[in-house]
Amino acid sequence: MVDPQLASVIGMVFSYTAVAVGIIFAGAALGSALGWGLICSKYIEGIARQPEMLPTLRIQMFITAGLMESFPFIAAAFAMYFTFVNPFEGAAVAAITHVAH
Repeated sequence: MVDPQLASVIGMVFSYTAVAVGIIFAGAALGSALGWGLICSKYIEGIARQPEMLPTLRIQMFITAGLMESFPFIAAAFAMYFTFVNPFEGAAVAAITHVAH
């Protein structure tokens, strides 16, 4: 039989982790959208100022966009880690059992 207090704490840990994962995904989406907007606006601004720099600016834009696009994937990796491994669960169980004994 599972201790009701332990089940309650584990439930809270999982629910708070789900909220944190949602915040991580929201931050990644917002950061990616802002990054793409800034990259594309500066690219167009650079072409408008110096049209002869179009090939150089295009290459630099795609390099920068590729680096910026890695941010949501890194955030997704952390979110999946917290979702499926959840390191906080073991710490919560250890704390509850330590207090109970």
